[in-house]
Order: sequence, then C-alpha cells, then structure tokens
Amino acid sequence: MSKNVNVSEKKLLEVKDLINVGIFSALYFVLYALTSCIGFIPVFMILVPVVCPIITGIPLMLYMAKIKKFGMLTITGIIVGVIMFVMGHPWLVIFTGTVCGFTADIVLKFGEYKSKKMSVISYGIFSMWSMGAIISLFFGFKEKYLESYRAGYGDTYVDTLYKVTPDWLFWVLVVGAFVGGIIGGMLGIAVLKKHFKKAGIV
Repeated sequence: MSKNVNVSEKKLLEVKDLINVGIFSALYFVLYALTSCIGFIPVFMILVPVVCPIITGIPLMLYMAKIKKFGMLTITGIIVGVIMFVMGHPWLVIFTGTVCGFTADIVLKFGEYKSKKMSVISYGIFSMWSMGAIISLFFGFKEKYLESYRAGYGDTYVDTLYKVTPDWLFWVLVVGAFVGGIIGGMLGIAVLKKHFKKAGIV
C-alpha cells in the first residue's frame, strides 16, 4: 500500500516542477515577444507564428528535457494565453493555449518522456497556440481589429496588413506554426544533445 502511495505521489507536480514551469514559461514568452517584433514590418507580421517557434525551440526543448510529469505544458500554455489576453489579444488565445498545451502534454506522455521524436511533435503542437492570438486578422474580425491599429501604426501599415491577410492564409499559418515548431524542436535537440542524453531521452 505504501509503495502505491509513493508511486502516485511522484506523479503529482511538486514545487520544483512548478518552479521550472515559471522559469521556462517566462523565458519562452520573453523570447517569443522579442522575436515577434518582426511584426512591426507588416509583411513580416504573417511570419510571426512560423518564425517564433524556430527561435524559441532551444529553451522549450531544454524545458521538455526536464519535464517528467503531466500538466506542465498545459500550465505554460495557460500562462502564455493569459498574458497575451491581458496584452490585448482576443480571449481565444487562452483557449488555444490551453488546448495546445494539453495536447502537447498528451503527446509527451505518450513517449513516456523519453522520446526525442515525441518531444519534437509535442513542441510542434504546442506552437500552434499562437493562432488564437492572430485570429483577429481573419474571418470578419479584420476591419475592426486593424482600425484600432491605424492611429498608432499609420495608414500604410494597416492597409498593407489588410492586403496580405486573406482568410485562407489562416489555415496555411496553422500548418506553418506546426512546421516551425518541428524545425525549432529539431534545432533545440541538436544544440542540447548532452542535456537530452543526461535526461535519458533517445
């Protein structure tokens, strides 16, 4: 009985796990936010969901090398979603952050936290949370959303962004975010070989 209790306790998130969640969530978000500054150039705005996961791949894969319990990516997704919402993005980003984080947790657990392949796929799925942040550029939300930017960014920026964001592009970017995550994950593993080996991830 005692043995079973100990095993079950090990499955629960501990203080050190939550500390890792906080540290890596903050590091990930800051690096993501800095990279997303390419969006100040309207043509590059549509590349943010694709480019950011590549740049943030190294810290996120280091994070995954430390994850051995279910729920850590879900919490990170919620944290990122809430911060983005507070910064003015639509509430849907909390939903996508939660769903993508939870699904990424499932994939990571499926690989028993020992599979490089599952870690990369998990990160690809996690990276799609950003689609909730940019959905306002598509599907009938565009005009109101862009008009709110006109005063601060100017007519040229807004008009250019309007032209380069047809609704069908949203689905291309969904795939692009996943592919960006895969590339970022592979890059992270290549750079962090020793960390993955030490963590017993093959």
